[in-house]
Amino acid sequence: MSNTKAPQDTCVLVTGGAGFIGSHTVVCLLEQGYQVVIVDDLSNASEKVLDRIDQIVGPEAAERLSFYRADVTDREALDCIFDAEPVDAVIHFAGFKAVGESVQKPIEYYSNNIGSTLTLVDAMREHGCKSIIFSSSATVYGDPDALPLTEESPKKPATNPYGWTKWMIEEILRSLVVADPEWDVVLLRYFNPIGAHPSGLMGEDPKGIPNNLLPYVAQVAVGRRDAVHVFGDDYDTPDGTGVRDYIHVMDLAAGHVAALAWMAGKTGCEVFNLGTGTGTSVLEIIKAFSAACGRELPYVIEPRRAGDVTANWADCAKAREMLGWEAQYDIADMCRDSWNWQSHNPNGYEG
Repeated sequence: MSNTKAPQDTCVLVTGGAGFIGSHTVVCLLEQGYQVVIVDDLSNASEKVLDRIDQIVGPEAAERLSFYRADVTDREALDCIFDAEPVDAVIHFAGFKAVGESVQKPIEYYSNNIGSTLTLVDAMREHGCKSIIFSSSATVYGDPDALPLTEESPKKPATNPYGWTKWMIEEILRSLVVADPEWDVVLLRYFNPIGAHPSGLMGEDPKGIPNNLLPYVAQVAVGRRDAVHVFGDDYDTPDGTGVRDYIHVMDLAAGHVAALAWMAGKTGCEVFNLGTGTGTSVLEIIKAFSAACGRELPYVIEPRRAGDVTANWADCAKAREMLGWEAQYDIADMCRDSWNWQSHNPNGYEG
């Protein structure tokens, strides 16, 4: 990407663009005038997302969106896409993402997440595209020594194969920049994305039993599940339950667009935390969601889960100062929008 390219002249390839965070980012990109190419194999997403994106952005913006159903590990498919589309930059979301499943299926996780990244950046290199934003995670910080976490906080050994894939992909992308200083890499370390598009047309739609707290709470609220399972109430936190930095998916999407605008024409590798800077406990989330849906949600206390840390939250000063980005939504907003999505789409995109 050159310094002078306006959004309307910039083509962004979004891997995993039909997924939860990817789809919301695609909406933001289209609303800012970018040309967008989604590559998604729909293994953990619904094709109906594409119709919802069109509804949200309108017919004129929707004309700037292309979709390819393809696996990012498929080099031949990627070459065809890069040959057909004038890609200037890539936002890389695609990957398996269930922590528990990664422990059961480590080979599949390493093969898919790392393999797809290697295939992608090799195809990018061959086609002269060297700008990439990677969807990383606060899991790379492990069990923190001190809070809040800054980008200078040490990376710790991961507690599961999913976390290790994020950890290793960061190192792969850093190595690219060392080997070829023309690369322009941004690593975005997310904290805990929740919420949904305020329209209620798009939200998180996990297949099977949700691995994350918020979709599980939402499914309890809509009657699909009996009670929220709270893993551990004996942590060293104000109410004994784990504390996390929850961020609205629309704030997260805006962070990607801000990073894309900031990196235009630069080279090197930069890391940014994306969170709110505020920690919220599991019980506080349940209480906030109960307020959003208008009834007390039942929960049961279970033993701690292996690998869960007591607390983490972000220091996001770097993103504020360098990207001009700051989270706008609070926990009440996140729960309101999640409930709006789930109550209008009780079975996700399938009903």
